Amino acid sequence: MTTAATPISPSVVLEDGRLIERFLPHADVSERHEINIRAPADLVFDVAQNFNLRSIPLIRAIFWLRATLLGGAKLSDELFAKGLVAETKALGWGVLAQRPGRELVMGGATQPWKADVTFTTIPPDRFIAFAEPDRVKIVWTLEAEPLGPGLTRFRHETRVLATDDAARKKFRRYWRFFGIGIVMIRWLLLPALRREAERRWTTRR
Repeated sequence: MTTAATPISPSVVLEDGRLIERFLPHADVSERHEINIRAPADLVFDVAQNFNLRSIPLIRAIFWLRATLLGGAKLSDELFAKGLVAETKALGWGVLAQRPGRELVMGGATQPWKADVTFTTIPPDRFIAFAEPDRVKIVWTLEAEPLGPGLTRFRHETRVLATDDAARKKFRRYWRFFGIGIVMIRWLLLPALRREAERRWTTRR
């Protein structure tokens, strides 16, 4: 598994051909994780879309810790059981672009430093221009790149851009305390996805 993370400072992420570039080519934070999985891309992508984050005990603990430190409502297990994409849509994230079975870009605007985080869906054609004060725009991806009949490179990337300096300062403070937990969720998620996808592929064969 490989990881690439950019510190909190204005940056430009340049990588042609990916859907995420249409919506947030410039980022205050970019974080990318990749892993090779011995299973077909369609199967890997399906597992990723429908994965239950709370099936991983350490991820449950990270969510609990954030809710305890910041206060606010705790998310129900029933919401997570619907799967990653359904869960995030229910929270207010929107689909910005997709290539069925290969690539999905989700996005929204929020104030993650608040206890009860709410997400604002932004239409794809307005995402780049969106500049409502005191918000950060966030995009994240699920990407399954076929490397062969039974081998896939899976990528999960998140990019964050503040709409103004006030939001950027608040996000810096938030990331200083909670960023490691967010990164840990990605580190835990990818190996779990690999295990489940390879288990299903072995069973299917």
